[in-house]
Amino acid sequence: MTAIASTAAVTTAKTVKTPVATKIGRGISVAAVAFLLFDATLHLMNPDFVVQAFQQAGFPAYQATVIGLLELGCLVLYVIPKTAVLGAIVQTAYLGGAFCSNLRLEAPLFSTLLFPVYIAILVWAGLYLRNAALRAALGVDILAKRR
Repeated sequence: MTAIASTAAVTTAKTVKTPVATKIGRGISVAAVAFLLFDATLHLMNPDFVVQAFQQAGFPAYQATVIGLLELGCLVLYVIPKTAVLGAIVQTAYLGGAFCSNLRLEAPLFSTLLFPVYIAILVWAGLYLRNAALRAALGVDILAKRR
């Protein structure tokens, strides 16, 4: 019985300090996800102003639901850590479509046309700061300790 007790691994509670960059990355990601979740919810609820906006853009109103579901799918991929990079890629593609739609309508540059670009920057900045494997894969780790 002493042999069993002596071979049992004793684990010590070691507190691992989360780097500040990871915390900032999580905060940026939460802000981007909150906005995109709000946007997807509006598309799924399909209120009058969404229907009007879709009609002005030349899209049928029923496509708001399709776009909302697509956006939710992108978000699900983004918030799961193992699929976050895939989620960011797909979310960027979705936002690129929103950019093209606004470009076709000749929307105002900084307030409307570039807004999907701003959100895409937040999506990637949050992921870059919170994911060390992504920084290593990109080969550009501005957070690496200098020697």
